[in-house]
Amino acid sequence: MNEHRLSMRLERVAAQVPAGARLADIGSDHGYLPVALMRRGAIAAAVAGEVALTPFHAAVRTVRDNDLQQHISVRLASGLAAIEPEDRITAISLCGMGGETIRDILDSGKARLSGHERLILQPNGGEQPLRQWLMDNDYRILDEQVLKENRFFYEIIVAERSGPVSYSAEELYFGPLQMRVRSPAFLAKWQRLLRQKQKTLNSFTQARQAVPEDKMQEIAQQIQWITALLV
Repeated sequence: MNEHRLSMRLERVAAQVPAGARLADIGSDHGYLPVALMRRGAIAAAVAGEVALTPFHAAVRTVRDNDLQQHISVRLASGLAAIEPEDRITAISLCGMGGETIRDILDSGKARLSGHERLILQPNGGEQPLRQWLMDNDYRILDEQVLKENRFFYEIIVAERSGPVSYSAEELYFGPLQMRVRSPAFLAKWQRLLRQKQKTLNSFTQARQAVPEDKMQEIAQQIQWITALLV
């Protein structure tokens, strides 16, 4: 993967960035996403934010090698601290991190959010607490996808602030739109997770040391939800 050829996962993310957006790609790694979008003429400007030195320097090189220094600012900063008001950001992407990490970045950087940005989020697990944060902060989920790439399942969640929104516990767990669409990748993901959770519950049952009852009940509840979903 490079700025000329994105992974399937990043292509799906790229497709959700509005045309002409001013993008902040937080945790940009090599900067492939903003550079690819700028090369295509799909966005007006971008900020590539990185908290670690090695990927920061890699992103600087990618931007420089493509002669895009006038259009993409690479910044060493933690989370949304990479964004300044004068950037006039209209879309924010956070990809390849745990859902709890993305949630924490959004929560600690709330002061940097105007509330008019589109959030394009690609969590590696932890989708439920991330959706909970979106609901709690008045963000409506506009699009959700599950895709499988290199044996791994990935989720993409697109949201915009729209005023109060309410999702059920099951919708927060599975994704409100995905529950309705039920794509083949979505069903395959939950078939795999059902097998894993059944194994976990069996191992807990056979464990010599006591497993907390609330943990047992939580997994049993999830198995019940998944089984009902897959019927």
